[in-house]
This record gives sequence, structure tokens and C-alpha cells, in this order.
Amino acid sequence: MGGHIMAGRGPAPKDSSRRARANKDPMALRVIHAQPTEQPDLPDFDVQVEVDGELSSRSFVWPARTREWWAMWGESPLAAEFTSTDWDYLLDTALLHARFWNGDHKVAPELRLRVAKVGATPEDRARLRIQFAQADEADEKRTRPSARSRHAGLKLAE
Repeated sequence: MGGHIMAGRGPAPKDSSRRARANKDPMALRVIHAQPTEQPDLPDFDVQVEVDGELSSRSFVWPARTREWWAMWGESPLAAEFTSTDWDYLLDTALLHARFWNGDHKVAPELRLRVAKVGATPEDRARLRIQFAQADEADEKRTRPSARSRHAGLKLAE
């Protein structure tokens, strides 16, 4: 047997100069300074409705569930960094949310995609590489023994 025995499994890696594909370094991250802005109110606007074959204008009424959803976004820790363009994007998304809660379920896929882009769920935030600081603190508390467990088996001297 004239072969050499090498540690590990599989063939030795190719010399980088002989590789067919050279993955380029990822582009450098461009950092800009943005000014977070406050959440705007849901806007008042009129919609055209057909009544007895006639078009008329009436004020749009935001569903209660959409007003709650909008308030939830305003209280989210993510909102602390939202800029005017983020809020504008969410306002458009609020319209889809209102349509969904008014029974137009065809908007569900677009609504789901749009809220994912701003980190609505833990999975979305993981994909966006966002983690709430409270999660770290909660993990630390779970791994730290409680006072009760530290003193288990101890008895007071009488």
C-alpha cells in the first residue's frame, strides 16, 4: 500500500489558485445615518362606493383590528429605528390589513410578505438578523439558578 493516510474524511481541498469558482468577498456594508421618525396617524380619506348604481364618496373607516395593529407597531421596539420611508411602507401595508379584516382574503399573501419584511415574527427577525435584547436577558435568567433551587435542602437552625 503506497498511499498516504490523511486525517479527516474526503479528498484534500484544492489549492485556491486551481478552483473553478472563486467566491468573491461580500460587498462592504454601506452605513448611512438615518433619522428615526414618529409613527404617523392612520390617515383620513374618502373612498368611492356605489349605492343604487350611483357613485358616491364616503369616509374610509379603519377596522378596529387594523387600528389595534397600527398601535402595536407604534409600541414595537423595532419602531424606535423606523424612518419616514418605513412608516410609509407600513401605511400601505395597513391598507392591505384593513382589506383583509374587511373580508378581502386575496390580499393575505402580500400582507404576509410585507409584514415579514419589517420583522413581524421571530422567524422574520432571525432572517433579518434582528434580536430583541430582552431575549438575551430572559435566556440568562433561565440558565441562572433561582434562589429557591440554590437553597433547596437547606434548613433553618432552630
